[in-house]
Amino acid sequence: MTEQPNQVPADSASRGGPAESQPRSGFACFVGRPNAGKSTLLNAMVGQKIAITSDKPQTTRRAIRGIVNRVDNPAGQLIVVDTPGLHKPRTLLGERLGDVVRSTFAEVDVIGLCVPANQKIGPGDRRIAAELSELAPRTPVVGVVTKTDTVPAGAVAEQLLELSQVREFADLVPVSARAGYQVDLLVQVLMRQLPPGPPLYPADTVTDEPTETLIAELVREAALDGVRDELPHSLAVTVDEILPREGRAADNPLTDVYVTLWVERDSQKPIVLGPKGSRLAGIGRRARAEIEPLLGSKVYLNVHVAVAKDWQRDPKKLRKLGFDG
Repeated sequence: MTEQPNQVPADSASRGGPAESQPRSGFACFVGRPNAGKSTLLNAMVGQKIAITSDKPQTTRRAIRGIVNRVDNPAGQLIVVDTPGLHKPRTLLGERLGDVVRSTFAEVDVIGLCVPANQKIGPGDRRIAAELSELAPRTPVVGVVTKTDTVPAGAVAEQLLELSQVREFADLVPVSARAGYQVDLLVQVLMRQLPPGPPLYPADTVTDEPTETLIAELVREAALDGVRDELPHSLAVTVDEILPREGRAADNPLTDVYVTLWVERDSQKPIVLGPKGSRLAGIGRRARAEIEPLLGSKVYLNVHVAVAKDWQRDPKKLRKLGFDG
């Protein structure tokens, strides 16, 4: 890991100070281009995995909420919404995802605009910044430079300077989710933008995502591993059934989970299956290892591969797969 810069936000309130007596609560969201590190950062802030991650485009397809509780400086509850990466849409699904992002950042208390340290700031970042000014003109925006562990400290400082010229920010924070660098500081900075108020969720809640959604995402994450070209865009997962296995001892439960892994074309099905079903078996093993801690029991995972022709462009199929208009 490269040396991290000493720079922290210039706002004196962000550097600590006397403890704040009035608890705060509210919503923040992360926005940015695809692969800006938003989901990894959300997981680091919450302290466990609630959003899947991948280097493939369009990995995040839903607004996923993670809940962070703090007991001091400031105390309160921060609900962080991870959003899909914003880009020029090529399909109806892409349009729907863009709508999800825009409806989210128009309703939160503070926005984190995420820019990776290892990519130059470009037209896409500036377009997102302009949309924030247009659709959420009164919402404070914190500039977040992510993935600082991937570049030298000098490059992080240059990225911060470049980002500061894109628009006016309430604060600027460089972070590394993987290294744990300034993640807690970012939580503090975001929470200081929240209004006073009581917590909105119980203190032991880390997400309000349904179990079925989390399982579907974990299967899709496993399926994304090792695929190339257009296949990542074509993958979708639905959960058909979650059933406790009958006749099991109370101290050794087993849960049967049946899911369908959808592709768009018949030619994609053998790619997912692999030779003699070997690739699908690997998907099942990887996903099961993540699902078992979530359900608190051993899991029998049945993954069925099916074709929904051109589902990304078909409104009815999008609704069937959970992408409502």
